[in-house]
Order: sequence, then structure tokens, then C-alpha cells
Amino acid sequence: MKNSRTIEAIKSQSRITFYMWGLLAASGCIAAYFDDYGSAFMAFTVLAASFLPIFFERYSGISVPKYFVAAVVFFIIATLFLGEVFDFYNKFWWWDVVLHTGSAVGFGLIGFAIVFTLIGGDRSSHSAWIVALLAFSFAVMIGVIWEIFEFAMDQIFGLKMQKSGLVDTMWDLIVDVCGAFMAAISGWNFMRGNKALGIFTPVISKFVLSNLGRFDKFKSRSKK
Repeated sequence: MKNSRTIEAIKSQSRITFYMWGLLAASGCIAAYFDDYGSAFMAFTVLAASFLPIFFERYSGISVPKYFVAAVVFFIIATLFLGEVFDFYNKFWWWDVVLHTGSAVGFGLIGFAIVFTLIGGDRSSHSAWIVALLAFSFAVMIGVIWEIFEFAMDQIFGLKMQKSGLVDTMWDLIVDVCGAFMAAISGWNFMRGNKALGIFTPVISKFVLSNLGRFDKFKSRSKK
């Protein structure tokens, strides 16, 4: 029964997600055919990692919007596959900036979803800034942990994940803060009922409407 539900969850994903899965599978097979086992291993590892959001949805019972799953899959591909295998980090100076900003926004939205779930969907005015602050802090914390990870990999294994050392780290943290701020503002606007404001507020609205059973306070407030 669990396996059939997981298969149904996979089948329900968007076409874009399936295209990206197909691209990874084809890349891995082609790399293996030409004896490029390092690239093949990376392609299939990224393919496996891209299913994590679906398994999270399946076992947590939390409904995740399809386009958010597609965004996570694209981010994993862009970071681990395009960035490392095809060396996009060195070919395009803006690649790292875009990914850090996007990841900060994503983790900010995840942080908001976690806190909003914990408070049962309470949208009272005194909760809005607290939830926004916690979402912002969660996203920045993830960014800091990632920078520590890059530093550790460079020191232990002699990699060059921090391309230009301190300068690279500081710019990564700056864009992390900017992305986290955008997500926090969107969360704050949603809490205040300003659905038209905040570029990512519609994403939050979609998530909440897909999981109304977890937000009793939100439902009771909406009926008033």
C-alpha cells in the first residue's frame, strides 16, 4: 500500500519535473557508456536526491505544491550536477549568486511553513513579525551551515568550493540574507492578510490551502 501511494505521488508531479528526471537519467547512461563513471555516478546520485521532496511529502503527510517540488529538483540539479560536473560555477559568475539567493528564499519559505504549522495557522497581528523573524533566521542559519560545510570540504579534502575564499563567503552570505528577507516579507504579508504583496506570498497561500487540516486557527479566523 505504501509503495503504491509513493508511485502515485511520483506520477502526480509536473511535466517539468519528469523532463528533469529524464535528462539526469539520460546523462548518467551516456556518461557510463563513454566510461565517464564519475559523471555517471554524480548524475544518478542527483537523480536519487531529487526524489527526497516526494518521500518527505509521502511520509510527513504534508502536501507540497508541485511547482515547489520542481523548484527543489531544479536546484539540486543546478547545484550538484550543472555546477560541479559542467563547471557552471566557473563558467558563469552569476550562477552561484542565483543559486544562493534561490536557496535562501526556499529555506525561508520552509522556515515559515514550519513555524506556521507549529502555531496552528494563527494569523494574529502579534504573531506575524515573530514568524517572519524565525523564517528569516532559519534561512540564514542554513546558509551559514552551508558555508561551514564548504570550508570544511576545502580544508579536509583540498577542494575549491569557496572559489575566492573570504570574498566568496561574504557575497554568499549577503545574497543569503537578501533571499531570506524576501521570503520573510512574503510570510509577513501573508500573516497580515496582504496576499497581493510579497512576490512569494501566492506560494505560501497555495501551501496553506493544500494543508488546511493542519491549520485549525487559520480556518476559524477565515470564517469570521
